[in-house]
Amino acid sequence: MSTLAQPAAPEDPDPVSPSAEVTMKSGNDEVIMSSQTFVAWLRTVAPYIHAFRGKTFVVAVDGELAFQGYLNSLAQDLSLLHAMGMRIVLVCGSRPQVEEQLALRNIQPVFHKGWRVTDKAALECAKEAAGELRLDIEAAFSQGLPNTPMAHSSMRVVSGNFITARPMGILDGVDLQHTGLVRKIDVNAVNFSLNSNAIVVLSTLGFSPTGEAFNLTMEDVATTAARALKADKLIFVSKIEGVFDGDGQLLEELELDRARDLLLNGNLDEQTKDYLECCILAIQGGVDRAHIVPLFLDGGVLLELFSHDGVGTMVSEENLESLRHATLDDAGGIKTLIEPLEMDGTLVRRGRDRIERDIDHFVVLEHDGILWGCAAMYPYPNEGMAELACLVVHPSWQGTGDGERLLKKIEHDARKQGYKKLFVLTTQTSHFFIKRGFAPVDVDKLPAERRRMYDRSRNSQVLIKTL
Repeated sequence: MSTLAQPAAPEDPDPVSPSAEVTMKSGNDEVIMSSQTFVAWLRTVAPYIHAFRGKTFVVAVDGELAFQGYLNSLAQDLSLLHAMGMRIVLVCGSRPQVEEQLALRNIQPVFHKGWRVTDKAALECAKEAAGELRLDIEAAFSQGLPNTPMAHSSMRVVSGNFITARPMGILDGVDLQHTGLVRKIDVNAVNFSLNSNAIVVLSTLGFSPTGEAFNLTMEDVATTAARALKADKLIFVSKIEGVFDGDGQLLEELELDRARDLLLNGNLDEQTKDYLECCILAIQGGVDRAHIVPLFLDGGVLLELFSHDGVGTMVSEENLESLRHATLDDAGGIKTLIEPLEMDGTLVRRGRDRIERDIDHFVVLEHDGILWGCAAMYPYPNEGMAELACLVVHPSWQGTGDGERLLKKIEHDARKQGYKKLFVLTTQTSHFFIKRGFAPVDVDKLPAERRRMYDRSRNSQVLIKTL
């Protein structure tokens, strides 16, 4: 049983091979990558595509994105998600557009405690901005030029009176007039449109049963819609880059309890507090994940969804990463992890039936439902020894300490079960283990049963660590 901490890098492709490079075109830009890199990348994102197919995402975008001319790029990314089977609800804020309309009319904006006082003139500006923004969104999703991500796409965008609103009323003696809050989302109508393969666009205008229009915030519309639809994800594309700790480090993941604590006791600016509060409300309302993604990072939504760490902050009810003992449901994921290393001879071949038989010996490292690493421990109680085998970390997540975490987990379990020594057999990764306290020994130091199974044709190196 060979053991691997980190898979060896594939050999460089033949530089004269016509298939060694892949050219990706986007407009006038060309990106050239090796064919192996492209295939590896595509395989890496495949589990996410499978996991997200048929899921509902509410994507809420700060109006600054459209105001600064980045709407086309977002439309291309959301169209790609839609083409992969994800149900998209888009909410686009309109604050800068409203400010522009007010300025054109020489009207001074009025705010009270961060809330816009929407009088009749400001409401007309909000209507004008919302109408213009809707047309821009429809135009962006109607792209279809060759050599662009929208080529061959046929998108339908649906919007309408999906939102019932109510007046916010009087706050501290100040009448906010036509500033409102979401009362209800027409879930049946939204789901009908999504089931008809359309992207749904929710406006930041809502209407009361009496026919009045109210100016709403993007954050309120998006959060309420995500809760009502029981969306799988709420994604805020915002001017803040995420939630940061006191040392200025980005918090890539936040459990709900930690998020609540930060909201109450953290030294956060008001804008971050507002977004974090919306994320917490969404999770409490049944949304699986809430994300804050940087506004002007090209492809930020794709990077957040399809990379292991993402690029912003994700809030969830529980910690998504777990190091745990494997179950039979993990057999397929383990086989997928180790198969490339079996093919190149680094690991001894194991059929799925053998993995299922030995599943109680495995531990796995899981992140958001995807296996990123595994290791196994086989006991030899008569000699007080255990074997560490099949230690593998996914190629896209090597060099981040996960191999060490798996090793420590096996060492902990071995000590707990009373074993005094841990040994490994490896052909290519001896340095990884030597750096972590293992020492090379002769084959005759192996337990008798394991020594009988030793494959001399592989000539694996034996290393032992005293626990």
